[in-house]
Amino acid sequence: MMFDIRWQDILDIVIVAMIIYRVLVLIKGTRALELVIGIGLILFGFYLAKKLKLFTLGWILNNFVASLFLVIVVIFQNEIRRFLFVLGRSPFFSKITYVGETHFYEELINACLVMSKRKTGALIVLEREMGLEEFMEGGIAIDADVNTELIVSIFQYTSPLHDGALVIKEGRIKSASNVLPLSTRDNIDKDHGTRHRAAMGITEVADSISVVVSEETGQISYSLEGEIIRNVNGETLKKALRELLTGRAAKVPDEKELQVS
Repeated sequence: MMFDIRWQDILDIVIVAMIIYRVLVLIKGTRALELVIGIGLILFGFYLAKKLKLFTLGWILNNFVASLFLVIVVIFQNEIRRFLFVLGRSPFFSKITYVGETHFYEELINACLVMSKRKTGALIVLEREMGLEEFMEGGIAIDADVNTELIVSIFQYTSPLHDGALVIKEGRIKSASNVLPLSTRDNIDKDHGTRHRAAMGITEVADSISVVVSEETGQISYSLEGEIIRNVNGETLKKALRELLTGRAAKVPDEKELQVS
């Protein structure tokens, strides 16, 4: 039997495969994956009920399937939002920021190293292409240059702004004491507290980068796309931030060069 395969059919398969792959990447490691499996089992049960003529079960599942689209939108609103952002992002409209801001990196890394040495808990979020205005609505507005002393003072335990996240946009401190969404992942290390969960959570719903300093151990970590890279030194953090924020690698100084008294 001969099949007449058109180039449109191949294109159709490739597009659908790419969409399915992107969706799986977005929900990998989150509770959304378990929900997808659950919905799949319900659909399979609905098929069996129709096939075996189980009228009562079929009627129940039929009503659920009829409102399935609304259920999916409510349950997966964060994943859908992130998927649409990735889908709509175009290299022609991408805005690269933080380019050449050597002073910015030095001040930020200095602050993290100082707080790490003092075991001062901190959570810093760096905005990229996706705006974070909705997460800054309940915070305290600040418009200041990134400065080591300012960041350290904000996260001092006696500071009224220490409890929450600091948001940096285009090399400037924009807001402090911001409440962030917590990660919904099940595979998070039990040693990670609320601060680490928030660091991961914001990167699950936005393309931002978060840096967290542990109050218990003083370890510095950073999070991207819901994943967290733990216990990095100043050199590693600076190199990672440079590459992620500017899209290019750069020589970084030794960690000793970044230390402040």
